[in-house]
Amino acid sequence: MQPHTLNTKQQIIFIKNMVSESCIKVVKWELERTGFIIVEHIELGKAALHFNEGVINLDFIKAVLNRNGFDLISDEDTKLVEQIKATMVEIIIFGNSTQSMLRNSDFLAKKLGYSYSHISKVFNRKETATLEKYIIRLKIEKVKELISYEELSLSEISFQLGYSSVAHLSGQFKQVTGLSVQDYKKDFKQIPRIPINKI
Repeated sequence: MQPHTLNTKQQIIFIKNMVSESCIKVVKWELERTGFIIVEHIELGKAALHFNEGVINLDFIKAVLNRNGFDLISDEDTKLVEQIKATMVEIIIFGNSTQSMLRNSDFLAKKLGYSYSHISKVFNRKETATLEKYIIRLKIEKVKELISYEELSLSEISFQLGYSSVAHLSGQFKQVTGLSVQDYKKDFKQIPRIPINKI
């Protein structure tokens, strides 16, 4: 059912727990199948909607999201944190090549329109881990994923994720997981990975 387009307003909403392409599809499907909402644009953590405020409101949208494991964000700092996470997931987890991961600060500042200092302070204030540690944990989960495909060497994985060397990757891997990369490679089928929204 196509929603009525008369008297609609555009609203940008920010959504918590969107971590994959599947999440984007689920959120779009669930919102549009209400018959009252047009999803004009959607990406990780953010959507532009059209809906008639006389028919539905943000509480209705929040309820739809909650039923599917997502949440509506209203706090400005939390919105920024979710944008930071979505941006880093996009380039580390879904990017074919993250090029130089040493330039995370420049990339985030340009994409989000704030200084890196502000971005880092807000993230560190709202989260239990620092932004730097969050990025490292994301990279380690990507390393685990690439190891599980058994297609790339450690040197290739190291290069793809912007590590200066295999030794650098191995050191971070051991620090985060408590396992050496070689031990993980031997038993990865028995070791559960961490869901991206739990990092």
